[in-house]
Amino acid sequence: MDAVRLIVASRRALAGSGEQRDVMTEAWQAQALAQAIGSRLAVSGPPELRGEALGLTELSGRGCGVLDTPQLPVEALRAAQLTELGDARQALLCLGGLLGEVGIALVGIACAAADEAMYWQCMEAIDAADESRDRVLEMLRRLAARDQALPEREAG
Repeated sequence: MDAVRLIVASRRALAGSGEQRDVMTEAWQAQALAQAIGSRLAVSGPPELRGEALGLTELSGRGCGVLDTPQLPVEALRAAQLTELGDARQALLCLGGLLGEVGIALVGIACAAADEAMYWQCMEAIDAADESRDRVLEMLRRLAARDQALPEREAG
């Protein structure tokens, strides 16, 4: 399945999750998907994005690591369903939106946390989602700079 369809599915699942456990599972799924997209971009994406894509892969892996790994069957792991990236810009735009929504959802869980351990787990996951989103935004900036430079090169 292509990246945008998986991201849309993740956004819907996150929006539909009501219980703390479900939100945490969707946050983990989003970070795993960001890791898979970053890995795909690092290997076969535009050369301008490869360094940032490696950084996204590392940060998203950290985001998965701070969250409890959900007990899901392999077919339910959205990151494992990624077969193609599709349009890199569109995938990154959608991924940035998803990571922002994950951060917001985790703020809600942190505010309602009954214990300090859950609070700090959410805070670390929020930080990881925010840093991952920063990488995504940097990749979008690089794509825009590349696209702006192309007509200038062709004219010169």
